[in-house]
Amino acid sequence: MIAGFLARPTWLHPVPAGVKLIALFVLSFAILPVDDWRLLAAALALTSALYASLGFEALKRLAGFRPLLWLLAIIFLLHALMGDWQTGAGAVLRLLMMILLADMVSMTTTVQDMMQALMPLLRLLRPFGVNPKKLSLAVSLAIRFVPVFSAQWQARAEAWRARTGRKPSLRLIGPFLADTFRMADNVAESLDARGFARKGFVRGRGRG
Repeated sequence: MIAGFLARPTWLHPVPAGVKLIALFVLSFAILPVDDWRLLAAALALTSALYASLGFEALKRLAGFRPLLWLLAIIFLLHALMGDWQTGAGAVLRLLMMILLADMVSMTTTVQDMMQALMPLLRLLRPFGVNPKKLSLAVSLAIRFVPVFSAQWQARAEAWRARTGRKPSLRLIGPFLADTFRMADNVAESLDARGFARKGFVRGRGRG
């Protein structure tokens, strides 16, 4: 989780977390109806330039996304086999852009800043018995863990290549999920130690 944050300050770090999250939300929905792969390619090029502007440390993180390439290749090939490679190219470009945008927010925003940005919106759910502080923590952790899980998969994939000399197999999915659940349990225990209840995000009859 902490490894997902880029310690070296960049021009994006001082931007308020709320502004970054809103921009991520708006841009992600704005590109959904775009079908022209050429426009998506131009948007991805601009996004890549912004990503590169964060410096060499940020660019090194791109290696962590290599395991996703096979999935993107499958998406493209399925569309191509159905005679619609342009739609496949658009889908791949759209996904790549959303991944880069999400990682830019994740590596330049702390969990605490994300929680503070989400709190005003989540307080609207308080009348329904939802604890906004715990829910904001859950959403923030979900955003931050995406690059961590990607790095975890890459580590397993590299170990598989070293042992077998072959490309990663679907057999890795089981151990990967086991590690993911184990990490989630460790995070839950850590939250317990810091005073967060493990009974969910809904307030009981006592204090919420």
